[in-house]
Amino acid sequence: MDARVKAHIWASMAIRMSDMAGRPTAVLRKGDPDSGGMLCVLEGREGQVVLSQARDAEGRPAWVRGTGPAPVDRETADAYVERQVKRDPDLWVLEFEAPDYLPPFEARIL
Repeated sequence: MDARVKAHIWASMAIRMSDMAGRPTAVLRKGDPDSGGMLCVLEGREGQVVLSQARDAEGRPAWVRGTGPAPVDRETADAYVERQVKRDPDLWVLEFEAPDYLPPFEARIL
C-alpha cells in the first residue's frame, strides 16, 4: 500500500513545477484539501486535454486522457470537468499551459 499525499500539497507541488518550467497555471476549482482527486486541464494551441487520475493494472498511480486522445474545444473540456465534479464534488481542477500537451509533473499516461 502506498502513502497518499494530501490533495492541497500535491496541487501546490504541481503548480510549483509548472512555475519552474515557465508555464502559467490556474486553480480552476479547489476540492477537498485532504482527500480530493485531481483533474488537470492541459491548454495547448489546438484545444484542451483533460487528464484524470487513475491506477494502472498493478495499482500504481497513473493518468488517463478523459477527453480522448486528441485535443478538444473548450466547451467539450468544460462539459467533461462539470460531469466529473457532479460525480465527485471533492475534485480539484488545475489548468496548465502545455503546448506539448504534457503535464509539468512526472506522470504515467495510460
